[in-house]
Amino acid sequence: MAKASTSRRGPTAVDTHVGQKIRARRIFLGMSQTEVADAVGITFQQIQKYERGTNRVGASRLQQISDAMGVSPFYFFEGAPTVGKKMPAQKEGELSEGAILSFLATREGASLVRGFLAIQQKTIRSNVVEFISTLKGR
Repeated sequence: MAKASTSRRGPTAVDTHVGQKIRARRIFLGMSQTEVADAVGITFQQIQKYERGTNRVGASRLQQISDAMGVSPFYFFEGAPTVGKKMPAQKEGELSEGAILSFLATREGASLVRGFLAIQQKTIRSNVVEFISTLKGR
C-alpha cells in the first residue's frame, strides 16, 4: 500500500496561473471575492488563497468556481505553463505572458481593456496605441 506523502510543497506555476485566471475572470465579471465565495460555499479568505496560488484548487472546487463564473474548468488552464516544454526566450523589453495576465487581473487592467474595446473606430484605437507608445518612450 502506498504511503501518503507528508512533505508540504509550495504552489506550482500552474497553481499560480489558475489563481490568476480566477482573479481575472472575477474582476472581468465585476464580482467580489465574497460573491464568488458565497456562490461556492466557502470563505472569501479561501478565494484569496486560491487567487494568490497559496492553496491549490481541487477538481470539484474548480468545477464549482467555473459554474459560478460561467466558464468551463478548462478556461482556467488556457495558457498554463507545461512541465518539460521549453518556452521561447523572451526578447529584451518584452513582457511575459504572466506579467500581462497579472496586469489584466487588476481592476485598472480590466478597466483599460473595457475602455479600449469600447472604442469602435479603428483609427482612434490606432491613435491610442501610438499615444501609449509615445508615452512609454519618455
